[in-house]
This record gives sequence, structure tokens and C-alpha cells, in this order.
Amino acid sequence: MKLIFIRHGDPDYVRDGLTEKGKIEAKALADMIERYNIDEVYQSPLGRAVETAEYSLKVLGKEVTTCQWLQEFPALIDPNLSEEVVRAYSKEFKINPETGKYDKHIIWDMLPSYYGSHPELFDLNKWRDADILKYSNTLEVYDHVTSEFASLLESYGYVRDGYAYKVKEGNNKTIAFFCHYGITGVLLSYLWHVSPFVPLQYMAVAPTAVTVVATEEREKGIATFRTIRMGDISHLNLAGEEPSFAARFCEKFENENERH
Repeated sequence: MKLIFIRHGDPDYVRDGLTEKGKIEAKALADMIERYNIDEVYQSPLGRAVETAEYSLKVLGKEVTTCQWLQEFPALIDPNLSEEVVRAYSKEFKINPETGKYDKHIIWDMLPSYYGSHPELFDLNKWRDADILKYSNTLEVYDHVTSEFASLLESYGYVRDGYAYKVKEGNNKTIAFFCHYGITGVLLSYLWHVSPFVPLQYMAVAPTAVTVVATEEREKGIATFRTIRMGDISHLNLAGEEPSFAARFCEKFENENERH
């Protein structure tokens, strides 16, 4: 079985849709979507993912299932609860003019000066006990999302068993997920058996990038999930379209035209 994670096109976060560039990217993806031989499609409920999927669904002629747990990984941290949190995310927080307090913020957007000195965040087991997570709902959200994902895999015949999967009923289906950068990182961390902060901090995929994970059943009844394609943007290359910069930060601090 293959799992295909497709990030939405260049986002317009204000209206939760696609920018004009995002629409061009989604169209370029749709022009090549048939090459993946997709059998079933799932999508995030958020507008930017839905709008991206619409282009490909028209080509595929398939129905889509919307899953709430596929929305952008919604774990939030509250900087009002700890000065440590403020230091870890200081450049990212905004003060709500009505309350005078900091708005909550996505968990993975912490500064390198913080996570660079907290190796526990990248440990398979210790990340769950990291001090900074006490001020967020990360564990609750992570466990919910991965539980829903595990249930979906079980419905296709793959039951998690330690670091591998028992194959109750193997198949050659290809399942596509139109979703987001953050949730893709979390689901990959679950399949890779690593802390979610590993892909969230050390991976970035461009809008409409395609990541493919396939099962390997080298022993009868025992399978693993292996990533065979990561952040593929060949559809953009063939269309002569430069990938947009969303999800990335400046390559060099002085690059004022890139996100800081």
C-alpha cells in the first residue's frame, strides 16, 4: 500500500484558501495527478487543502472523505503561562489588543536558540516530558491524531505492532491525503518512530509537494512503512513554476525578501 501526503498550494491564510500562485501550483499538480494511480482520497477540512484537492479530484473523478484530524496540526502553546515559553518563541508571539495578553501559538515554531539547547525534544521518548510542553496541549492532540491515523491504517489491514505492522490483509492500494506541512510531519514521525520535533524542525516541503510512503512486506505478515519520495515538486518543475516559500524561513538572515 502507498500513502501519498500532498501539501496544499501557496496559502492565503487570511481567507483560508489559495493565493493566485497557489492556484497555479494546484493546477500543475492536477495535470500530473493521474501518474500516482490514486484509489482513495482523504482531505483536511481547511479551505486551502480543500481548494487544492478540488483541482485533482476533477481529474481523478473521485469522491473525497474529509477528516477533521487531517487539519493543520492544531497543538498550541500559551506564552502567558511561562517566561520560558516567551523566550523560546519570542519573535513569533503577538499581543491581542483586546486582552493585552499573548495569543496562543503553534507548537513547532520555536526558535533554534531554544530547541538547539534542548535535545530532549528530539528524543523518541523524552520529548513527551519536555518542560515546555506543560504549557501546551501537544500531547493530547498528538495522541488523538496518531490514534485516528492508526485506526485508518488498521481499516486497510495494517496493525501497529512495536516498530512494525502486522498485516491482517495486505493490499496494493494508493491512498492520497490532501493536507498540510505540520500534520504531515507529525504523521511521518509516527511512521518513522521518532519525535515529531525531528521532521517539524528539520524538514520542510513546498506547497503542493508530494511525499510518498510505501509498505514493505519482506516477511509474510510483517510490514514496515518506508518513505520512497519526499517533497516531490516535479509537477512544478515541468510547468516552469518556481515553488513558493511558505513553511520556510530566510536562508540568510539578511535576506529581507524571505520570511524571518
